[in-house]
Amino acid sequence: NSPLVDIEVDDNMISGELPDGLCDRCAFNSIVVFNNNLTGRIPPSLGKCSQLTTLFVDGNHFSGEVPDGIWAAVNLTILVMNDNAFSGTLPRKLPPKLAWLNIVNNRFTGKIPSSAPSLVVFLASNNMFSGELPSGLAGLSTLRLFYLGNNMISGRIPEDISSLKSLTELNLPHNQLTGEIPTSIGSLEQLRWMDLSGNELSGSIPSEMGNLKLSYVNLSSNQLSGEIPVALQTEAYDQSFLSNPGLCASNSLLSVPTCATRDHNLLSRRGLPILLLALGAPVFLTAATLFSICVIGKYRKRRHLDAWTLTPFHSFDFTKSDILNGIREENLIGVGGAGKVYRVTLGNRASRIVAAKKIWNGGNLDGRLEKQFQAELQILGSIRHKNIIKLLCCCSSLDSKLLVYEYMENGSLHEWLHREHMAPGGSPHEMPLDWPRRLEIAIGSARGLCYMHHDCSPPIIHRDVKSSNILLDSEFNVKIADFGLARMVAKPGEPDTASVVAGSHGYIAPECGYSIRLNEKVDVYSFGAVLLELTTGREAHDGGGEQCNLAEWSRRHLQQGGEVSNAVDPGLRGSSHVGDMATVLELGILCTETSPSQRPSMKEVLRFLVRCKRA
Repeated sequence: NSPLVDIEVDDNMISGELPDGLCDRCAFNSIVVFNNNLTGRIPPSLGKCSQLTTLFVDGNHFSGEVPDGIWAAVNLTILVMNDNAFSGTLPRKLPPKLAWLNIVNNRFTGKIPSSAPSLVVFLASNNMFSGELPSGLAGLSTLRLFYLGNNMISGRIPEDISSLKSLTELNLPHNQLTGEIPTSIGSLEQLRWMDLSGNELSGSIPSEMGNLKLSYVNLSSNQLSGEIPVALQTEAYDQSFLSNPGLCASNSLLSVPTCATRDHNLLSRRGLPILLLALGAPVFLTAATLFSICVIGKYRKRRHLDAWTLTPFHSFDFTKSDILNGIREENLIGVGGAGKVYRVTLGNRASRIVAAKKIWNGGNLDGRLEKQFQAELQILGSIRHKNIIKLLCCCSSLDSKLLVYEYMENGSLHEWLHREHMAPGGSPHEMPLDWPRRLEIAIGSARGLCYMHHDCSPPIIHRDVKSSNILLDSEFNVKIADFGLARMVAKPGEPDTASVVAGSHGYIAPECGYSIRLNEKVDVYSFGAVLLELTTGREAHDGGGEQCNLAEWSRRHLQQGGEVSNAVDPGLRGSSHVGDMATVLELGILCTETSPSQRPSMKEVLRFLVRCKRA
């Protein structure tokens, strides 16, 4: 018999402890036991698995210290231990081949390691680490993701952080960091995400940070002062500098005082009236200045309009001026990871309304946003289906992009399911969706996805199917929206473009975390989560107080003999459609199977839902 080299028993309900002597007779390459009910300590004998390269023990109830042998494993490349109760300290030097370490949500203490020659991902948020960041960060030079939020790290951010040349995400919120942000941070050319919020950082924001192409930055809740660098004064960073009383901006795009206003208030407190009397101001000079402002303002408005280019995808009767005039804060109806969405009334025609999505960016779009923008253009500009949102046109300038869509009066399915929809009077809508309407919404959504998967050539994967991306018009007809993460399926022999995990928590298929060769089954998984939302009325990430998502909770509920009537939305209990609800609940569980091969296709899902309606 061949020796056992891999063990994978993840996503079960296995309890008890890992057996001692697990490696006595087997030369394991990987041990995968995540998302079970395992308890106790990791047996010291596990450190004797000399060939071990991969260890997943996350999502259990392990405790105690990690055996020294694990930290000395010479071939270990992936160690995932998050969401347990591990304690103790980490060694000063991590295993030589360790590339991925996830210990989020544990009870580790002490200082973080100063040497990890191969470490690419270090996720250690929500522990009890203390002390300062190591001064010799060159020992961590291969890092790309560095997450240490919600610990007790103190001291300054070291100047040699510039040695982390490959760093793309720096996440250090809610620690006790002090001092100034080092200017050397501006040399991290690959950095795209930075969160230093909730610390005690002081001084000014270095102008060098303006050189970075950050898709997200958060410096809120510190003690920073001075003027924010001009390159960071864009709408993309509107919420990035809150709760820093000493900060100001030279324009009004950010939610901080303008420097002129701050200086004006300062002068007022120090005797501005006396200063004005001393200086004087001739009336004619004031009038001339106001006249100049009016003339220049009109010229700038004309030049601003000329800077925009309109690209139509459907016939319409409005102009780019109609659209641009509606991009105002009072028209804001939504904010997402890539931009803001505005409800634009065209001219004086209250009955003619469109939705305009403004892509966040400062200067030219960074790579991630440019990719999302181009994806929406490529996908929505080429397909036509009654259950897919209609892209009317695109407005673009050198530093901004606007996507203009048909407006959906009833908002998103998420708002209706989770009581967020606002009635005309301004209070949350009282009446939940009844079951026949929910089933119609499921069928309409399935038709749109079925078209993308089976009728487009090449097929299209949405990659972010969720209830907030299923929009409803005035008659509750369905339109699938937000194609910023969508992509064409790669043809055989072509490189695949899914290089990062895409999607939203509770909707993401498991294979998104370990494979770059994805297919349409990732959408089937996400749609399964939507079906479970429709039947239970709960959010996709809601595990009912357990450490799991809705899909896992639903599966366990039925496996443990739970009644379907106890799982369905309380607003639907007592309905005559309980049998149909049970059928759709089971379909949702089937769609969210861990293995993609065990999930049905969208064509099969649609056929199943239509049959359920006719029954």
